[in-house]
Amino acid sequence: MIKERIEKEFNAQITREFYSAYLYLAMAGYFAQKNLNGFANWMRVQAQEELTHAMKFFDFILERGGKAVLDAIDKPPADWKSPFDAFDAAYKHELFVTENINKLVSIAIEEKDFASHNFLQWFVGEQVEEESSVDDIRQKLKLIGDNGSMIFMLDKELAARVFVNPTANTTE
Repeated sequence: MIKERIEKEFNAQITREFYSAYLYLAMAGYFAQKNLNGFANWMRVQAQEELTHAMKFFDFILERGGKAVLDAIDKPPADWKSPFDAFDAAYKHELFVTENINKLVSIAIEEKDFASHNFLQWFVGEQVEEESSVDDIRQKLKLIGDNGSMIFMLDKELAARVFVNPTANTTE
């Protein structure tokens, strides 16, 4: 049985994960409007990943006998100054998500909820990958600046990203 505090905090994380999907989908729209379809593709894939993260929390709550409660999702921004600014915002957002996952781990430890602690370890590792992948593109954009031909080359690279369910073949 899931503890009340864990259930409440995990439900809040579901909302944060859905917001992440909204944010990345908004960024996909921004990039598509700029005819940077590779960037848009990368963000669409990222949005799909965030939806799977939300569902992972949703399913865990239910598996532990809790009640999954969906809350309102805030409207994300829709415009950024540049591709770099969008990826800088994405990187800062991933740092925020990492901070929240770390808080959940601390709460699981305080509550002596070892099943939840074990469940969260997947997210700890996932956040290392999330921060790294966003920061890699952010750093490339910092080097590129406003060089159109280099942005075009990066756009072609980002177009190759495909969605692979990050929660497939993992144990809970």
